[in-house]
Amino acid sequence: MGEPVRKDLLVFLHYGDVAIGAVRGMKDNDLIVCIESAGDFTSPRSAVHDVDFDKVILDGREPGKKTRAATGRAHAAEDDEDHEPNVD
Repeated sequence: MGEPVRKDLLVFLHYGDVAIGAVRGMKDNDLIVCIESAGDFTSPRSAVHDVDFDKVILDGREPGKKTRAATGRAHAAEDDEDHEPNVD
């Protein structure tokens, strides 16, 4: 890991993906992540795959069932807006 995890770093599931949220803080060995459209979730520190260029990359297999479900909805509102019919 290149850098330490810090508050306010953006969080990604994979390199090149859109951010799913931001680091809210650390508690013991857990990472607290605010996931867009879902709120705060706690993942074990072992879920962090890498910290590089001010980005936290999670290991998609580690965060836990609830966190994985929330990440799937992170940009749902944006997707709905992108697919609304264009009425002129």
